[in-house]
Amino acid sequence: MGYGFKIMVSGDYACFTRPEMKTERVSYDVPTPGAMEGLIKSIYWKPALRIVVDKIIVFNPIKFVNIRRNEVKDKVSFSNVKKQMKDGKPRAEIYTKESISQRGSMILKDVLYGVGFHFELTGIRSEHDDESEEKHYNIMLRRLKKGQHFRQPVLGCSEFPTDKIELVDEFPTDRVSAELKGDTDLGFMLYHMKFRDGGIPKDNDWETRKFSDKADAVFYRPHMIDGVIDVAKYKEMMKC
Repeated sequence: MGYGFKIMVSGDYACFTRPEMKTERVSYDVPTPGAMEGLIKSIYWKPALRIVVDKIIVFNPIKFVNIRRNEVKDKVSFSNVKKQMKDGKPRAEIYTKESISQRGSMILKDVLYGVGFHFELTGIRSEHDDESEEKHYNIMLRRLKKGQHFRQPVLGCSEFPTDKIELVDEFPTDRVSAELKGDTDLGFMLYHMKFRDGGIPKDNDWETRKFSDKADAVFYRPHMIDGVIDVAKYKEMMKC
């Protein structure tokens, strides 16, 4: 295991969407490791790093709320963006008035999580050739202490930003809600999306960096014991 960190993450709302319910968004009861990986990558990430979530702690009672949201049902074509950058045609834009779609969502409210994670080196080196664990550890540590991020960390969806991310030495497990005591079988949950290219561009061409978007869903079946999900314990049970 590489260098490790413990953070506390809070927010007013969160949505960790169940893939089997795509039309109307329905959140899992607890975060997926993949969602927490994405949150951490918003703070600091390099191709040389692989973020690994070891533990997730749920502190607040699990509360759901139903809302309706306006969403855009289309997306801008990447090929159109490239063509517009080259010759100005066609126009790479979406008019929300013409593409709007209202959907219901069942999301989480008033969430507080503890996330224990570490990083491992992937073996992909930058042009500076100085990819040491100590270097990345110190950068991540500094950014966590200062509350820095290069994009807004979110809780599952971009509409639900984090309120606070705090670096801690130990998790205050005595603050776990009494409602979460005991052993809860969470069933099969999405672990993360595993991209088939392994983060390496096509033909190993790091100049143009064309990555594949093909990915497989990886699932696992964890138990939450007294609010604690020992993610590392269940990794061996992951299934595509």
